[in-house]
Amino acid sequence: MNPHQIEKLLKDLFAQKVQPEAALEQLRTLPFEDLGFAHVDHHRPLRNGMAEVIYCEGKTAPQISKIIQKQLKAGCDILATRLAREAYLKLKKNLPSKASYNPEGRVLTIYKSTRPKPVGQILVVTAGTSDIPVAEEAIATAELLGSKVDKLVDVGVAGIHRLLDKVDRLREARVIVVVAGMDGALPSVVGGLVSCPVIGVPTSVGYGASFGGVAALLTMLNSCSTGVGAVNIDNGFGAGCLAHRINVMGAPSTT
Repeated sequence: MNPHQIEKLLKDLFAQKVQPEAALEQLRTLPFEDLGFAHVDHHRPLRNGMAEVIYCEGKTAPQISKIIQKQLKAGCDILATRLAREAYLKLKKNLPSKASYNPEGRVLTIYKSTRPKPVGQILVVTAGTSDIPVAEEAIATAELLGSKVDKLVDVGVAGIHRLLDKVDRLREARVIVVVAGMDGALPSVVGGLVSCPVIGVPTSVGYGASFGGVAALLTMLNSCSTGVGAVNIDNGFGAGCLAHRINVMGAPSTT
């Protein structure tokens, strides 16, 4: 349950629109629900403003489905990451009609609550087309949380003129997520052009000496531009969460 749902329940209870027994039933699964193979954390939206996210790799389709159904019953928005297309097809028949699957980012979203108007401005930038799947994960995450997100793709340093042509768009953003593999140099370049925070996301895209993204990660950690940070390799989800929190700082709560 999110804070708005709890507040409404308490007001209804105070106004005697809801009986104590009914209120107790709605709160019964707080703080978590034991499914045997998982402890679903229904209390998380109250602690940090975001429902528990389902990381699908390593889970069976029935396990994912059961977690989704329990979260929907608790009134949570659904974000399932790293959901393979084959697993999604097994789940599809049991999902509500408003479920949306992004095959490129391997992300499933279900908006359970009424969506407020997106706030702020996050820009997600990719160095190459091969970095788009990780970028899509970041976009889906930030959008589900309530941020306004735009994207700019395939503007890596091998053709820097493509990026320089879009400097105005870079400078309109409140926070920028830069997704890059190979040498991972793009976040430093972007960081030298803008005054907002830049979050680098190294990807595992690259040839042998990229070491599965380690080379890009080290480049981002050693950035000479100020205001540049980095998340883990291929961690679009983590970048989307961090970008959203930066984006809404000082703005009214969107949770």
